[in-house]
Amino acid sequence: MDLDTLRKKIDEIDKEVLTLLNERVRTAAEIGHVKRLEGSPIYVASREEQVLRKLGALNQGPLSDDAIRAIYREIMSAAIALEKPMRIAYLGPEATYTHQAALKKFGASIEYIVAPAIPDVFHMVAKGEADHGVIPIENSTEGAVSHSMDMFFESDLKICAQIFTPIVHCLISQSEPSEIERVYSKDQAIGQCRKWLHTHLGNASLHTCDSTTQAVQIAKVEPKAAAIASILAADLYGVPVVADGIQDRVDNTTRFLVIGKESSGYAPGVEFKSSFLISIDDTVGALEKTLHVFSSRKLNLSKIESRPSGKTAWEYCFFIDVLGHHDEAPIIEAVEELKTFCPFVKWLGSYPNAK
Repeated sequence: MDLDTLRKKIDEIDKEVLTLLNERVRTAAEIGHVKRLEGSPIYVASREEQVLRKLGALNQGPLSDDAIRAIYREIMSAAIALEKPMRIAYLGPEATYTHQAALKKFGASIEYIVAPAIPDVFHMVAKGEADHGVIPIENSTEGAVSHSMDMFFESDLKICAQIFTPIVHCLISQSEPSEIERVYSKDQAIGQCRKWLHTHLGNASLHTCDSTTQAVQIAKVEPKAAAIASILAADLYGVPVVADGIQDRVDNTTRFLVIGKESSGYAPGVEFKSSFLISIDDTVGALEKTLHVFSSRKLNLSKIESRPSGKTAWEYCFFIDVLGHHDEAPIIEAVEELKTFCPFVKWLGSYPNAK
């Protein structure tokens, strides 16, 4: 088949694809109208994951499943924008890793709102200024993001989705590495590059700020300063990258959470994760007793993290992630048993356990 014939074939396929895409989006808009009449949420993470998994099962290539997800992410983003203008708050400024995670999850057709700090993301969603918020919760190198975890002690918002994003850090500066005296970034980003910084910039002082993008803004105007941030932030603010891939681990990944006023409902065929905040008595065997509630029901705990309660010195609460949905019988039973001896049991949300 010659080039002209192949191009004509592409044109015909594009015509059919465009017709079907518009038909799909119109149908989605009708669904959105029904949801508004019923008072149902527009974005439902469990339904989204259900659709994406079905598409993965139907996919026969040559497109990869990741490519299919990326394509349909933008299709769904455009459909949601037609159903109802949706606003997503994220830890800014623009080009932070949280911003990139939000775009990865919700696509380019959604309205995004910058929040200067993690508590502001919670407040914007709670007050209705944003429909959902995106926050970092833990990193594979540096561990938990304490500011995010602590917000769940008092907030009534629920987790409705999670996002895993590979993190590649760059050293960004107007100066050569030999001239750099100060390095700025978010505390987590500095921690993820600790060995590299010790080896290559051992004499530079380290300074934390609210976000990686704010660090780039500082490096843009402050002589002999550098930022740790993404190449996207360097490009956006016009500051040169003087070293890339400076994170200590090549598999450096951050887990982000999507928060909203409602959690994700159950959907068949989707693996779920549920998060809880639990306090226990200061008695021998209390933690073992708590963990037995889950193990006796063959419930898999994927995370357990202690945090100071903030109420009494040396009093701790535990963040627990368990595989399964809050509405499934084994977890319902486990929660009921926990409430019989734990002073505090708070469900933070159930959401698709998407990798």
